[in-house]
Amino acid sequence: MEQQSKQFGGNDRRKGQGGQGASRGGRGGGRGDRREREEREFAQEIIDLARVTRVTKGGKRMRFRACVVIGDKKGRVGFGVAKGADVTFSVNKAVNQAKKHMITVPIINETIPHRVDAKFASAVLLLKPAPKGSGIIAGGATRVVLQMAGVPNIVSKMLGSNNKINNVKATFKALEMLRVRREKSMVAIAPEASPVESKTDSAI
Repeated sequence: MEQQSKQFGGNDRRKGQGGQGASRGGRGGGRGDRREREEREFAQEIIDLARVTRVTKGGKRMRFRACVVIGDKKGRVGFGVAKGADVTFSVNKAVNQAKKHMITVPIINETIPHRVDAKFASAVLLLKPAPKGSGIIAGGATRVVLQMAGVPNIVSKMLGSNNKINNVKATFKALEMLRVRREKSMVAIAPEASPVESKTDSAI
């Protein structure tokens, strides 16, 4: 009888361990769902993908460099640059960096609030508001960034450099300089209207 009870005890322990494994699997499924939600939330675009080499004592070390822009097309956008042993690893690493460096672009009347000029390295960028129906008048990496940010109408002009990464950094620098102007408060407007009200009251 003692031997049988020991056997049953061993089976129960194994079942318990199996239950723990199932719960761990459930946790893994939750993480997978979160990643899927993040992928649906942000669209991504590869701006530049290059193979770079580094000379060491042991010889040349070959890696891949990726520049990725992500955005929800509702005002939030970010970019990342990363290196990796293969293309997939470098792209995923760049996407993770982009998620950590997101910015919010102010959009008023389907365009940016005001004109802004920015410079990064030898890249010089100009962004101007545009009327409704104009669309995104831009090219290259700047156009991709504005599309990911979700700016419907805007005019841009890039001067100086054709380096895609520098153009992306100049675009983000310009977007970070945008500010929303506050309208006059009702307290400031009220004193101007008070004399008119007094005249009407006296006439009555």
